[in-house]
Amino acid sequence: PHFGILNEWNKINNISKKIKKSDINFIIEPYVRFKGLPGEQKTMFFKDPFGNALEFKSFKNDSDIFRKEL
Repeated sequence: PHFGILNEWNKINNISKKIKKSDINFIIEPYVRFKGLPGEQKTMFFKDPFGNALEFKSFKNDSDIFRKEL
């Protein structure tokens, strides 16, 4: 289980750079899932100071956010 946060496509790279500069270890390093396909998204996972898993992600097309099939 994790908590997810959606971000704007253009801003998520800045967020991942800030996290990389901090002392936070990624569970899953930032990467692009489904590249070139419907549902294309940038995602990364890390834990907050209390050990809760967090996912920060961004969809290339906002219309894919609630898409049932990718």
